[in-house]
Amino acid sequence: MARNRGTAYQTLASDLRTSILQGKYADGSALPTEAELSAQHHLSRQTVRRAFQELVAEDLVYRVAGRGTFVAPADRQYLRQHGSIEELMGLSLDTELELIDPIGARVDVAAAGRLRTTGDVISTVRFRRLHDGKPFCITDTFFPLEVGQQLGDLVELTVQGTVSQITVIGVLDKRLESPITEADQSITAVAAPADIADALGCDPGAPLLRIDRVYRDGDGRAVELAVSHFLPELYSYRVQLRRNTP
Repeated sequence: MARNRGTAYQTLASDLRTSILQGKYADGSALPTEAELSAQHHLSRQTVRRAFQELVAEDLVYRVAGRGTFVAPADRQYLRQHGSIEELMGLSLDTELELIDPIGARVDVAAAGRLRTTGDVISTVRFRRLHDGKPFCITDTFFPLEVGQQLGDLVELTVQGTVSQITVIGVLDKRLESPITEADQSITAVAAPADIADALGCDPGAPLLRIDRVYRDGDGRAVELAVSHFLPELYSYRVQLRRNTP
């Protein structure tokens, strides 16, 4: 069966992206040429070129006519394309989680309502995401009480100030009986609340990008609500849209 060209270039772009984020290619180093990747992956030059174009658009690489494609400097703006749960889990490849408020139980009627829990007591944790040592995101995460209790033994989520390379959904997914299969997402622009501004090092009222995600397991149960505030000068969010085809 012929390989779908769209899938082929996306798969190659994803493989190259992962290699770059894991440090397999140093800043400024050359990636394999179109001809080399074409032969290695049994793809057309056009497909390889389109994969490179994806990475250029994400500011992960840059191209020099007649010389090749090179890894962009690490101080670039942090930009990730998220099209799957796996890609969200991949944040641990090139960012760090710094724990601000350890996981614990509290009454939160609004979060409980969004998680559709039977009571108003939920588990919550606050952390900061760092890229190259710079904070670019603050996330408040909420769980049904019984779900949060499954994370209470993790040093990364219980000892304030701990810095680690985990994602909460990545850890949670391994502990749930039914894995995370989907997420509902909303994106808005907001003014920075005072506590968020202090944690991000910006002025209160500064514009932030807010992304809310409700994660559900295979049974359709809401297992996590993540509310994240991003500094727009350090973070860009990119989504690729396609037309439906018959």
